[in-house]
Amino acid sequence: MFKHQMSKNTEFVKFDKVDKSYDGKVLVVKDLNLNISEGEFITMLGPSGSGKTTCLMMLAGFETPTNGEIYLDSNPISNIPPHKRGIGMVFQNYALFPHMTVYENLAFPLRVRKVQKDEIDKKVDKALSMVSLSGFESRMPAQLSGGQQQRVAVARALVFDPAVVLMDEPLGALDKNLRESMQYEIKHIHENIGVTVVYVTHDQGEALTMSNRIAVFNDGKVQQLSSPDKLYEEPVNSFVAEFIGENNTFGGEVTDISKDVCKVKLQNGEILANPISVNSKGDKTTVSIRPERALINPKDKMDNNQTGKIEEVIYHGDHTRVRLDLLGNKEFILKVPNSSNELDLKLGNEIKVGWNSQDARALDPK
Repeated sequence: MFKHQMSKNTEFVKFDKVDKSYDGKVLVVKDLNLNISEGEFITMLGPSGSGKTTCLMMLAGFETPTNGEIYLDSNPISNIPPHKRGIGMVFQNYALFPHMTVYENLAFPLRVRKVQKDEIDKKVDKALSMVSLSGFESRMPAQLSGGQQQRVAVARALVFDPAVVLMDEPLGALDKNLRESMQYEIKHIHENIGVTVVYVTHDQGEALTMSNRIAVFNDGKVQQLSSPDKLYEEPVNSFVAEFIGENNTFGGEVTDISKDVCKVKLQNGEILANPISVNSKGDKTTVSIRPERALINPKDKMDNNQTGKIEEVIYHGDHTRVRLDLLGNKEFILKVPNSSNELDLKLGNEIKVGWNSQDARALDPK
């Protein structure tokens, strides 16, 4: 019922040179070019004011682009009203009708579309079973937990077989454990039915867990559009490196460069790095290293070998977080698996740390 049978369209949703300004002066979205494949789960991720929610609202039809056009399945939609776009929406506050039962909430978008009564019953049953709420038809929203209400909201967005489902911070009001279980639930629903999902969040963990691809927004522009693993392992600039996951940084200047390695002079030393955003000697750079890429007392020889002083040790269950003073950076973080019992992680101790040059990305200066 919910699967789209047509062949996959790699430009199912297309933002073509889209700008958006609310006051005619400041652009909150700038020259956005973005293609979303049919059946894809794409997340728009970024801090408040980065333009991600505005993009979602333009796709939904609640905002109009100042310039450019948005296409859905090759058709321009900027002049089509929201209720005629065939788009489902899930909001943070659920937006369920409090005076209607679960059945009536799900039936509403079908009645608006003049679906027959027996067909409505079938579609509501199907949608409720998909979110594991069969038998809840006669409950009122106030009789449901927050997680159940959110599942009803997801079912209502899917019940009329939309071309695209938009989700705007849908799990923001839930507590941590429930939020995490709902992430997997929505991910599995998407995998089972294959509908195109455009998801907005400022929670990087949520984006990494759920998405096929993530568009990282800042200042109205997409900074990087990649799969979750590529985004984390291969950030293209300092903003993405800082915004996604924990990150150690050193500011410095390139003193030597070849094809795949550069030498960077820091205030308190020198390191070798992977030249991502630098081209020549004298370039200023911020070098980014993920905490888990730096090893304590490495057994094998590494490109960068340094000594740091332990400033803080915090136990996290499966790992210990160690903060070092290393090469003048007093906030250098290591993540040590708690199976490494032989390490002497006491405050004030000096320890050897190593990492490979390919894991140290020389990016644009901050």
